[in-house]
Amino acid sequence: MSEIVHATVTGIVIRDVRREDLAAWRPLWDGYNAFYGRAEATALPEAITQSTWSRFFDAYEPIHALVAERGGPGTGGRTLVGLAHYLFHRSTIAPLTNCYLQDLFTTEEARGRGVGRALIEEVYRRGENAGASRVYWQTQEGNATARRLYDRIGEKSEFIVYRKNL
Repeated sequence: MSEIVHATVTGIVIRDVRREDLAAWRPLWDGYNAFYGRAEATALPEAITQSTWSRFFDAYEPIHALVAERGGPGTGGRTLVGLAHYLFHRSTIAPLTNCYLQDLFTTEEARGRGVGRALIEEVYRRGENAGASRVYWQTQEGNATARRLYDRIGEKSEFIVYRKNL
């Protein structure tokens, strides 16, 4: 897929992750997992991180990764400041696929500058291009900063999530 430039005033580019991005993607991934309490070494085994990374480049996997990149010529290089991981899946109640935005994270300094919104809007665009009927995601109830954005660009569901770890 081609790179999509968002928020040109801030110099942010939203694009597909590339294999050579691993070293720059990893601190974002680690920050995301730390935010959700998975910072301890035993909370998220390295094998899961490696598997997740490889799945982004497997044509048979429905999971995809975007990154937000800041900078460019004359700015000392490019820096990754955000990530979004999303996947497509079928539904029992609709003929079209759904797009689940599974992971969204920006660096602290990128928050409030339109990076998260640009990542979500690109997921919206890709979902629409793929023929998905909707994009949806979840967050923790206490994630007030993210929820302020989500309340502006999405619709809060009436559903409550239950789960059982196996």
